Amino acid sequence: MPHFTVHISEDALDAKTEEGLIRGLADAVGSVYGEGFGRLVAVDLIGIPARRRGVGGVPTSQVAPNITLSLREAAYRHPDVPDAPARLISAITDAATGVLGEQVREQVSVGLLAVPEGRSGVGGRIG
Repeated sequence: MPHFTVHISEDALDAKTEEGLIRGLADAVGSVYGEGFGRLVAVDLIGIPARRRGVGGVPTSQVAPNITLSLREAAYRHPDVPDAPARLISAITDAATGVLGEQVREQVSVGLLAVPEGRSGVGGRIG
């Protein structure tokens, strides 16, 4: 199951932003792998309180999120999805800026984590 963890300024979160990020990130994965795959996406939004975030050793009130997608390793090199990592990073960044505004684009951080085969499961079973 594709899983996003999004660390973002708590001040940036409200019902509209939360819904927009959750929907936008699922749609971003769906735009790369197909709409059906997007329905499997889980998203956790984690609000960072003011003064609890820093960049370059300096506290910041930066709104742009730090987004991590955890997905099975094979999905990043699927033969039917050329350039999957680059396409995902672009689609994820577009989703975030679509909700938060274009001014955050250069600060959006995206990390892709690859889960090796046999190292994930759902319902107590390796999947």
